[in-house]
Amino acid sequence: MSITAERKTALIKEHAREEGDTGSPEVQVAILTERIVNLTEHFKGHHKDHHSRRGLLMLVNKRRTLLAYLRGKDEGRYQDLIKKLGLRK
Repeated sequence: MSITAERKTALIKEHAREEGDTGSPEVQVAILTERIVNLTEHFKGHHKDHHSRRGLLMLVNKRRTLLAYLRGKDEGRYQDLIKKLGLRK
């Protein structure tokens, strides 16, 4: 259910604004999105795993908060990120 260190490093490199950037909203949202996708796949086979479902809801809310922050801060970066991640069709 969690992401591997290699995948996390690849996401950081792909979405970082500069070298060594791990805390920007873009990187955080990309990592959260990867975790959300993994958990969604997990629930296809484990319908009754309600403890993990609560964790999924917390991840979705955290991602929504970060996206709202980014949208208020810089609309262009927000639009680029949701297009790159395939969110909000």
